[in-house]
Amino acid sequence: MSRTLAGLVDAFVVAGLGLAAQLGAGALRLVVTGPPFRLPDPPAWLSGLCGWTIAVLYLAGSWVMTGSTVGDRLLGLRVTGRSGRPLGVLRALSRAALCLVFPLGLLWIPVSGRRASVHDLVLATTVRHHAR
Repeated sequence: MSRTLAGLVDAFVVAGLGLAAQLGAGALRLVVTGPPFRLPDPPAWLSGLCGWTIAVLYLAGSWVMTGSTVGDRLLGLRVTGRSGRPLGVLRALSRAALCLVFPLGLLWIPVSGRRASVHDLVLATTVRHHAR
């Protein structure tokens, strides 16, 4: 349950980052071309790609720098390697991409004796509860 709530918090963070990027692009357009202010209207595939990229960079960057995303921190979670060491850049990027491409992998958590998702099993990571 805590991982689900952390994921929801992180979805709102990613949406906020996406909105900030859109506002920034609109502001840049305003400076370059002049009034009126308009938000960019890219094709759906480009919006999706940008959103996916923001999510991957947010998740991986958080796991590499602190071991926790904003949602993880709020719920007392930390993502590490099985040894307890912080994730490296490549493993964090791989885990973030796998989490976004295959979110159903989280359904393995209640079945797993270690409470591990498919992502954790494939990439030898673990989610630990820690004191805040």
